[in-house]
Order: sequence, then C-alpha cells, then structure tokens
Amino acid sequence: MSTWCGAEQVEHRELAVAGAFVFDPEVHPDRRGSFASPYQESVFAAAVGRPLFPVAQASRNISRRGVVRGVHYTLVPPGTAKYVFCTGGRALDMVVDLRVGSPTFGRWEAVELTAGNGRAVYLPPGAGHAFAALEDDTVMCYLLSAEYRKEDDLTLSVLDEDLGLPLPGGTSPALSERDAAAPTLAEAAARGLLPSYAPATAPSAAR
Repeated sequence: MSTWCGAEQVEHRELAVAGAFVFDPEVHPDRRGSFASPYQESVFAAAVGRPLFPVAQASRNISRRGVVRGVHYTLVPPGTAKYVFCTGGRALDMVVDLRVGSPTFGRWEAVELTAGNGRAVYLPPGAGHAFAALEDDTVMCYLLSAEYRKEDDLTLSVLDEDLGLPLPGGTSPALSERDAAAPTLAEAAARGLLPSYAPATAPSAAR
C-alpha cells in the first residue's frame, strides 16, 4: 500500500506477524548523497491506526559482519514497542511472533534494512526482534516505548530449528553469551516465559 505524505510517497505493508509493519520511504539522491524520512507520523497512523508511541528511549548499536543479535523481546504486560531502522551498513531484520494467543503465533518475516533504502520496521509489544549484520559497521537505531529494564528484557534462541529463521550462511553467527544460551521457543513456553497477545496492540483494535 502507498500513502502520500506531502511530496513523498511511502510504501507500507503489514508483515506476517500481526500488528508489525514495514515502511519504505521515498529516497531522494543527489550529488551530495541522499535523503529519506524513515518515520512519518501521518503514514504510520494511517497504517497502524494510531500515532507512534511516546518515545521513552532511543538506542543504537554497531555490529561487525556476521554478528546476530536476538531474538529479544519483552513480556506483555508491560511490553515495549519498537521502531527500528538502519543508518549504516546493511542488516537482515527479523520479526518473530512470540505472543501466546496471537493469530500469527510462531510466524516470522525478514526484511533487509540498509542505510540507503531508509526502510523501517514497527514491532508491537511482545513481538520478538533479531537481526544479522551483513556488513561491517552496521548501525541499527531504535525508538522505544519504554526505557530498558533488565528484568523485562528476555531472549530466545535465534538458532531454534523449529523457528527456522533465515540466518545468512557461510559462517557461524557471532552471538553474545546471553543469546547463545537462550532457550528455544518450546522451552520458553514450557517455562512460562512468553508474552501474552494483547489485542489492543493490533491495528484492528486500535482503530
């Protein structure tokens, strides 16, 4: 679907994970470089059914090629919504539905985010997020609806064969100790560590 924002056309669509969206802004190149707006309020509100959450924290990380971060998520409640885009390098961004009771539970979708394409991804509270850095010095930026709290931040194994996430081949992913030791989806479910699906976070309920 396309939405016009002033003179700019922005493509957007809902991902395979209910309530998650990808936004493709128009990129304006010139002799100096390029310009794009990864977030535009009118486009976001038209797609999701409400404005973006009040931003409580902005974060970024820099990763070398081969680094994989995730799958990270927060329990619902309280839950944290995320708006993610890439400002340097290139990443394969993955959204995973971990919300018990969601109509798309267990599904995922991957999209490529680059500094050049200006693409952004919105993740509703409870959705899992991971990415693989495809180039050195890949910079990922996050707008978050809540400040980081260690006790609310959980991780699931990105290597879970039942999930079957599309990790780049050729080398073993570089993981943090925490991510390498993370439980599988089945293990997290058995231990009661998965978030609950809150219909209020879905576009249809918001409208």
